[in-house]
Amino acid sequence: MNSNFANRGMVVIVMLLGLAAPSLSQNWKILFDLRGEWKFEIGDDMHRAERGFDDQKWEAIYAPAAWEDEGYPGYDGYAWYRKHFFAPSDWSTKSLSLQLGNIDDVDEVYLNGRLVGSTGGFPPHYSTAYDVYRIYVLSPDDLDPSGDNVIAVRVYDNELSGGILRGKLGVYEDLEGLIADMGLGKNWKFSIGDDSTRRDPGYDDSRWKKIRVPAFWEPQGYPDYDGFAWYRIKFTVPNSLQDEKLILLAGKIDDFDETYLNGVLIGKTGNMATREKDIPGSDAYSRLRAYFVPPSALRFGGENVLAVRVYDGFKDGGIYSGPIGLITRDKYMKWERRQQKPGNIFDWFFR
Repeated sequence: MNSNFANRGMVVIVMLLGLAAPSLSQNWKILFDLRGEWKFEIGDDMHRAERGFDDQKWEAIYAPAAWEDEGYPGYDGYAWYRKHFFAPSDWSTKSLSLQLGNIDDVDEVYLNGRLVGSTGGFPPHYSTAYDVYRIYVLSPDDLDPSGDNVIAVRVYDNELSGGILRGKLGVYEDLEGLIADMGLGKNWKFSIGDDSTRRDPGYDDSRWKKIRVPAFWEPQGYPDYDGFAWYRIKFTVPNSLQDEKLILLAGKIDDFDETYLNGVLIGKTGNMATREKDIPGSDAYSRLRAYFVPPSALRFGGENVLAVRVYDGFKDGGIYSGPIGLITRDKYMKWERRQQKPGNIFDWFFR
């Protein structure tokens, strides 16, 4: 083959690859830019997560930037950032995320006093996550469209640079996001361990603790826990969905799950029986759980119970990302088709 022709062919292929692989950022639209001044204070106090906490006397520093470059050279340890903003009412119909870039080393993020995400492990179970880009899914219920909203970021730095270091900080709309017709996020009942009777609608979970969904279970009182756990929530389906075919969105779960609706298994990801062999190398933790709901499994006009059995093999665990809730099958399938990618570059170019 003529070498010049071959080289020209490679150039064409490279150009086509550039066309066929748009940047992920093209899916995001920034709604509120969070770069700039934040209120900042070193030390640690969990009251700082509260919406009404008085931060007026705190210093203002710029983020993203290492706090060493903002007047705290050599400081390692805990610190808090706080930022106030207004949320327009039309955000309630959007698929939202809070993006905070790279944080060195560990963080917990609160919106209006509620935990919305965490990455890494705080002492005494320290685990750095300095190289992880923070993207936390928000529920419209997290926001107050009528007044002041407050983001509070708890940070722990172990060594070298610390703080909200870099990235395009902001509240973003996911232009290809999936919005449930009936959300089931927020507070669920939760218990570690395993017991098959926990799937039953009549099981007594009154003594179980509450946990935020979606969010990893580690920063919610279960540091370094690996193994089985169960989530449960009770809900009533609106009559407007009675004639629809429905899909249950159970978010992303680390690692395997079995999902029961009113005691009936409606979906699972991974094999619990062979979990220890299967989890290493598995991508199950990154898959959005979407399970068809048999009409006979739902109780319209009455209480429904959703129970999710989870097994986490190592590191972070639980229902950690949304969306969570019920969605019509038509809406879900339209979204699913938009996500489908061509099999190869020539499929994309000639389709």
